[in-house]
Amino acid sequence: MEEKKTLDVKLEAFSGPLELLLHLIEKNKVSIYDIPIVEITDQYLDYIDRMEETDLDTMSAFLVMASTLLSIKAKMLLPEKKPEDEEEEEQTDPRQELIDALLEYKMYHELAGELKEREDEAGLVLFKEPTIPPEVKNYEAPVDPAELLDGVTLSKLNAIFNEVLKRQRERVDPIRSKFGSIKREKISLEEKTGELLSFAKGHRHFSFRNLFEGDTSKTEVIVTFLAVLELMKTGKIHARQEEIFGDIEMESQVAYAV
Repeated sequence: MEEKKTLDVKLEAFSGPLELLLHLIEKNKVSIYDIPIVEITDQYLDYIDRMEETDLDTMSAFLVMASTLLSIKAKMLLPEKKPEDEEEEEQTDPRQELIDALLEYKMYHELAGELKEREDEAGLVLFKEPTIPPEVKNYEAPVDPAELLDGVTLSKLNAIFNEVLKRQRERVDPIRSKFGSIKREKISLEEKTGELLSFAKGHRHFSFRNLFEGDTSKTEVIVTFLAVLELMKTGKIHARQEEIFGDIEMESQVAYAV
């Protein structure tokens, strides 16, 4: 009489009955799709006999699987007989439900192992805190002149500029202009830009033409004009012209002080 193959299970514990079954299948080197139910059941029951588990919930799960294996084993050894008048149908493998459960458990078990490996690998990775240079952190995208001008062309600005120069010339007294005068120190572009910026903080809207009302010299008019262009370039003020040849309205974009 052929002796039954036995497997000495030396592992201390398994997390559940499905893990034990997968272990027995791998040890016996059999296919999960063609489980030798008799041998696997005997080895499973042998492990149950030697378990030292005291937790009732865990033990009951192993016992439920043992009863399932015994039921499958009985069906495999004693196939159910059908009445002769009943039509023959394809026999269902009693092991199929167990095979499906094992395949699903094996898939999740392998996925859990892969996630654990990734977690261990991630623990070896070090991340450096971001260090952004000040010049990069404080970088501002260049302002689009077309967006700032909002329909105002350079030719219109030049026309208004020439008009302001003409009005300045008309103000000159032909007699007094020949008198000697004390020239004040020339104002720089930086100073004029600062003055206009302070003025913009206190005025939400103001006229482009009125900016030149107080300028008395051609040099100061030019510097004022350049200061306006500089503030428009940096986005501190915007220009808008509602009508052709009309006055250009300036809109302050800086904090408005009431």
